[in-house]
Amino acid sequence: MKVALIGCGSISKKHFEALDALDNVSLCAVADIRPERADAAAKQYGGRAYTDYQEMLLREKPDAVHICTPHDLHVPMALDALAKHCHVFCEKPAAITPDDLLKLQKAQTESGRQVGICFQNRCNSGAKEAKRLLEEGTYGKLLAIRASVDWCRGADYYSDDWHGRKSREGGGVLINQAVHTLDLLQYFAASPAVSVQAHMANDHLQDVIDVEDTALVRCRFQNGVLAQLNATTAFACNAAVVIDLFVEQGVLRLEGPVLSFVPPDGDATVLVRPTVSATGSKAYWGTGHRKLIKEFYRCLETGEPFSIDAYEGGKAVRLFLAAYRSAEAGGATQYLDN
Repeated sequence: MKVALIGCGSISKKHFEALDALDNVSLCAVADIRPERADAAAKQYGGRAYTDYQEMLLREKPDAVHICTPHDLHVPMALDALAKHCHVFCEKPAAITPDDLLKLQKAQTESGRQVGICFQNRCNSGAKEAKRLLEEGTYGKLLAIRASVDWCRGADYYSDDWHGRKSREGGGVLINQAVHTLDLLQYFAASPAVSVQAHMANDHLQDVIDVEDTALVRCRFQNGVLAQLNATTAFACNAAVVIDLFVEQGVLRLEGPVLSFVPPDGDATVLVRPTVSATGSKAYWGTGHRKLIKEFYRCLETGEPFSIDAYEGGKAVRLFLAAYRSAEAGGATQYLDN
């Protein structure tokens, strides 16, 4: 299967490494508007280098395309690829506006091609086991969720032409760093979100960015579960994401890749401690990219629908768009149609 990749920035390395580990795919081309980045990626991982992704699509005719570009380009590039009969695997978020999300979902349906959205944290072993335990009711019914994302982003992170810009990134910590955790809230709740309240602020880099670096989001789901997410990029370091799943018999706690059960009275029991953990400066991202991308290509081979498509991946988009509306309205409740 011929594969191409658009956008050779920092996140593309995760995609290149995952593709390199697959036997059934061949990287035919890469594209980036900065020729030095495209050339470097092609030299390291293979394929031809392009500065124009549309030319790449026409010349190479790949079977699948990975999109690792700034947020505002996800949907236009995905639509171009789908129109040329390519499957699409896109970094999060699926879209940054309601109209773009609808366009992507329509294009997926009408093209007959598969779309995958990169919410790789669902593939972390602790998250998968937590989902299984919730579905089986091992510790009783899920009652509430509390999550915390405490990371650090300095002025240098925003030195490019899109991070920290509302028009291009679509928002700040919620749409970028915490969107994976927002996705896990609705994934664990296993029920449609019915209302959202949010408060946001820029506490750290007012003179550098025009988006939020701190957010508090409360989501209520149709089954009665209430979830609260606290997220910031104004912390002193990049701490492990913590998600507490309050169930009838205690708390299932995800702290980074480790899953524990904490009874009301007693010591925590570790349920999952991965034998292989991420390393390096981005270790807090986890190890899910390789697993998720492998699953995407398995689905392409078998014809089985990929689990996180434009509709499933779009659920997080609907949540953060409602959160932004609420914050702009001073925390007023926003209701979601399902």
